[in-house]
Amino acid sequence: MVQNQKPADAPAPRLGKALKRSFFARSVHEVAPDLIGATLLVDGIGGIIVEVEAYHHTEPAAHSFNGPTPRNSVMFGPPGFSYVYRSYGIHWCINFVCEKEGSASAVLIRALEPTHGISAMRRRRGGLHELRALCSGPGKLCEALGITIKHSELPLDAPPIALHARIKKPEIVTGIRIGITKAVDLPWRYGLKGSRFLSKRF
Repeated sequence: MVQNQKPADAPAPRLGKALKRSFFARSVHEVAPDLIGATLLVDGIGGIIVEVEAYHHTEPAAHSFNGPTPRNSVMFGPPGFSYVYRSYGIHWCINFVCEKEGSASAVLIRALEPTHGISAMRRRRGGLHELRALCSGPGKLCEALGITIKHSELPLDAPPIALHARIKKPEIVTGIRIGITKAVDLPWRYGLKGSRFLSKRF
């Protein structure tokens, strides 16, 4: 077997309890690290969240910084809903809305360790076989999970989306966010220490 590969029929790891929308009704800086180690599934396909970034309306890198628009309006609504947008006109990215209604804060899901539906993910990623590279970036994971604009503004605790709590508390590292030009000094990127599935090392 090629190194870092997992057979398509390998048993998926045990799932924790289902997360409810109330999980997201907290500070984005509490939710973001608590998502590390949780499992994200879309129609049963997905994996363990290993990297995220927090965004808050008070800082200019957030899409909500300049107020509501038709695109970002879900960010200003209640917590526990998805916000999907197109990055650079190419890739879809998925965010989880946090905090009280009107706060307009969200967590960007940056990378997953694939655990469920690996064969389907490989097909969606053009036959890519290397497990580590399937979901090692926000656009990659959306392609692998089949996430598009149709998944925006959906509840995070109802089909087709399912989130399951982590089984045990992981060791988490923090750093500055990636691919932005504003508020670049804020250490609001969180990741699973030692994971080979990160989009970029800390």
